[in-house]
Amino acid sequence: MPYATITKPRGDDLPANMPEYTSASPEQWWANAAAELDWLPDGGLNIAHEAVDRHALGPDADRVAFRFLSKRGGTTELSYADLAAETNRFANVLATLGVERGDVVCTLAGRVPELYIAALGTFKNGSVYAPLFAAFGPEPVRTRLAIARARVLVTTRADYARKVEPQRAQLPDLEHVILIGDPEETAGIAGTLDYHSLMAEASDAFRIAPTRPEDVALVHFTSGTTGTPKGAVHVHEAVVAHHVTGQIVLDLHPGDVYWCTADPGWVTGTSYGMISPLTNAVTSIVDEADFDPDRWYDILQREEVSVWYTAPTAIRLLMKAGTALARERHFDALRFLASVGEPLNPEAVVWGVEAFGLPFHDNWWQTETGGIMVANYRSMDIRPGSMGRPLPGIRAAVVRRTEDAVEVVDTPGEEGELALVPGWPSMFRAYLGEPERYATAFAGGYYLSGDLVRRDADGYYWFVGRADDVIKTSGHLIGPFEVESVLLEHPAVAESAVVGMPDPMAGEVVKAFVVLKPGFAPTDALMRELLGHGRKRLGAVVAPKSIAFVESVPRTRSGKIMRRLVRARELGLPEGDVSTVERL
Repeated sequence: MPYATITKPRGDDLPANMPEYTSASPEQWWANAAAELDWLPDGGLNIAHEAVDRHALGPDADRVAFRFLSKRGGTTELSYADLAAETNRFANVLATLGVERGDVVCTLAGRVPELYIAALGTFKNGSVYAPLFAAFGPEPVRTRLAIARARVLVTTRADYARKVEPQRAQLPDLEHVILIGDPEETAGIAGTLDYHSLMAEASDAFRIAPTRPEDVALVHFTSGTTGTPKGAVHVHEAVVAHHVTGQIVLDLHPGDVYWCTADPGWVTGTSYGMISPLTNAVTSIVDEADFDPDRWYDILQREEVSVWYTAPTAIRLLMKAGTALARERHFDALRFLASVGEPLNPEAVVWGVEAFGLPFHDNWWQTETGGIMVANYRSMDIRPGSMGRPLPGIRAAVVRRTEDAVEVVDTPGEEGELALVPGWPSMFRAYLGEPERYATAFAGGYYLSGDLVRRDADGYYWFVGRADDVIKTSGHLIGPFEVESVLLEHPAVAESAVVGMPDPMAGEVVKAFVVLKPGFAPTDALMRELLGHGRKRLGAVVAPKSIAFVESVPRTRSGKIMRRLVRARELGLPEGDVSTVERL
């Protein structure tokens, strides 16, 4: 049974950043948003200038930009002035190493200050930043470094030793590896440079070179169902969308204490864990530790968090821990709750009211969109389970693909694919090195998201399912092909098919169906061996959580694995009922 609409959340003395839907065309709306930024003296646009330097040179210089909470209990604060100096140093490090405009700098680390400094310093140098998820295993790391043709990698000693050093010979473009951490442990390791030594020798003065809005700034990797991971290319103009969506979607105001729990290895952790809050001059909390309900509630209370942006998986885990834990604390500063990464189930929206007196506001966007496109705003009523309504600057539609074009679905409640008219600032400009693949994402004047939705009579959008086979687990997108390829490396495996299976906590979990080669028996010992092989090569997040031995894997005549059929059989659904499969 549908949940009742939640009227505009409890009032306070701070007015909502209410979006205006009628006063300007989308083009004019984005132009107005761009005019709110400072821009470089020569008229150029650089993410790091908008996020850091313009505040460091003004009245917000002493405001805390980041408050890093160590998993060991310590706290490190960087003001906007501190952040400007540190990112200048890293930009000078890159310049000294001969790293130029357009060269790719990757990071592979957790939520530590050095990662954020490296990212912003890379923007200042005019180089391209590409974050890698720290929980990836050696194979996903190597693949992404190779696709990006990364010239620099900033990582930890442990990650380098396990994931990069054994296969560095396969990465001819990787010239410099900079190790962060305790200098006594990182200094002197062959083929690497010590971060702290480099920074100590670098000047804290740096002039950002002229940067055009269309200059490449970021590469974010996302997985497809077949082939290699896709590198979505974004430009400096994306900062316009990051800034304004921080205002109207996340309701960021000067003086807010903001906590985005997303990992910096993913697009949310960069767009809304770094760029958006900085451009809006708020204080961001960054917690290095893993999820723990007591710790999270303590952070919300102790740090007086006012705006909290988290993931449905985390919300479900908090729900599982019980509302009593939340009610033991006082969250007097908390004003706005938002969720991202996967569809937010209605129960979680309502639970937010029970636990915090506030609902969670769902929103929708993708790696390719670069920023939030559809949202439940603080200024509007919430329909639990809905993605919300498009941004004022976004033209959205529900469409169906035809043989050579698309047709728009105008009837409320009918399902189709969510499509957006191109032109917003944070729209990806390419898939790295794959122009043909990029072209297939557009048809009939629309960007085709691959997500199935329906729109109600009041313009609220509702997520139905994915139009492809990408697995979304705990907010992470996983390409089945990548997992299948690693399983096929094992000498016992003849074929494999990987699908996402429904899970109450993670949304989906990765399950592999394996056909064994002759001479191998489907034993528990072999299953454990395959699971361990997957975790070693792919990392715990990407690797299969369970394995089933099967006699065969269904394929099309051209040899493609019919993953939807595999999933339907496992769930006991009619094999032809694809729409039912995709709803789960």
